[in-house]
Amino acid sequence: MKYKTVVGLEVHVQLASKTKIFCGCRTNFEAEANTQICPVCLGLPGSLPVFNKKVLELSLRTAITLNCSIAETMKFDRKNYFYPDLPKAYQISQFDMPLATKGYVDIEVNGKTKRIGVTRVHLEEDAGKLIHAEKESLIDFNRCGTPLIEIVSEPDLNNPEEAYEYLKKLKSILDYLEVSDCNMQEGSLRCDANVSLMLEDANELGTKVEIKNLNSFKAVRDALAFEVTRQEIELDEGGKIFQETRLWDEDGKKTISMRLKEEAHDYRYFPDPDLPKFTIETSMVNDITNNLPELGHEKKIRFINDYLISEYDAGILTSSKAMADYYEKCLLILNEPKEIANWLIGPVLSELKNVDKNFNTTKLDPQELIEMIKLVKENKVNAKTAKDEILPEIIENYKKTADVLGEKDIMQVSNEADLNAFIKQVISENEKSVNDYQQGKKSAIMYLVGQVMRLSKGKADPKKVKKLLEKNWRLKS
Repeated sequence: MKYKTVVGLEVHVQLASKTKIFCGCRTNFEAEANTQICPVCLGLPGSLPVFNKKVLELSLRTAITLNCSIAETMKFDRKNYFYPDLPKAYQISQFDMPLATKGYVDIEVNGKTKRIGVTRVHLEEDAGKLIHAEKESLIDFNRCGTPLIEIVSEPDLNNPEEAYEYLKKLKSILDYLEVSDCNMQEGSLRCDANVSLMLEDANELGTKVEIKNLNSFKAVRDALAFEVTRQEIELDEGGKIFQETRLWDEDGKKTISMRLKEEAHDYRYFPDPDLPKFTIETSMVNDITNNLPELGHEKKIRFINDYLISEYDAGILTSSKAMADYYEKCLLILNEPKEIANWLIGPVLSELKNVDKNFNTTKLDPQELIEMIKLVKENKVNAKTAKDEILPEIIENYKKTADVLGEKDIMQVSNEADLNAFIKQVISENEKSVNDYQQGKKSAIMYLVGQVMRLSKGKADPKKVKKLLEKNWRLKS
């Protein structure tokens, strides 16, 4: 049978507030367990929550950028359920009066633009964290009360690839807005996926299955692909899909049933009696709207137009705000857009990956990178030597380019007399390649250039070597 896939995503985003949503406890991820807690975030009797204004500002910045309608009045509700890492047995969230509704995000899939609706953006607090050991489970309550927004999409996604592109676009928006660090490894960005199948000509949606706590974009894509196939097989064999919550087993590459899916009434929502309704002032919304930053897709267009680089290069450079900002800092020092783009996209990104860093975490000074690039442009060091000898030192050990140059014998050999000495030896030792070139095999010369580079321990100027080889073939005799 022919089925249509229907996917909706619920994305939980930890906001970049230094303190929690209803108390003054810090939100430092690396803090020692159970050191960032107080009576409020533990829900002890007699404690009263106070709403964090910074959290509201960050949430509004997100909702406005997602083209949502902002509520005039919002309220907080208690979502009741017992779980070991939720000490007060309820979560402060928003039910029927959320912060914002009816937004959208435009994504690009196969060269076409598709609009994905955003049902709502609401605020809530996070629970704690269970740590499972071999014979026991431990609880760290530091995360209790950490501010979250939940971004709920409409069921407008129709395959795993669209879900992947939606998450990429959403992460880019959050990154450029600086509302979250979006670190999925630390739980700052988490995703639940709802997926169902319906016959192509049907009018009603199929029974949806929720896949919980997917912690990477790849996991979302893989889990959805598996679940679509699982449901297709089940339906084709006359089986029934149950509304349930499933978990993604990364090792087994499959979803596993966890529990039957709860409905809203199972949580017994009711207005939180300790928090009043909040009126969202129009002046605050207007002020935030008028001061929104340039987003990734806008910056990409500007880079193409202003710096005359390719769409591909601009796409990579603007894939993160930190990388785009770093690129423009480099351009303030040296106005060579294409050359700097080539270095950042190629060797720099590769070296950062080798040391498990990125443009958010690196201490690579743009000035030092430009000094290295200038050495290459001035033919003082060849590009391969710069990449292999200088770049690792200035990235990993935070050295200055000049200091690396002083420590290593890597200055490029460009004197013709010195280069000709290398060329003579290479020609005398590689008669076959010389004959191949003289008989019309033009590619043979690059082998000879490579041999000169080897002989000079990478210090010869390869462009100059090639020119000299082309006019000095008679040196061998």
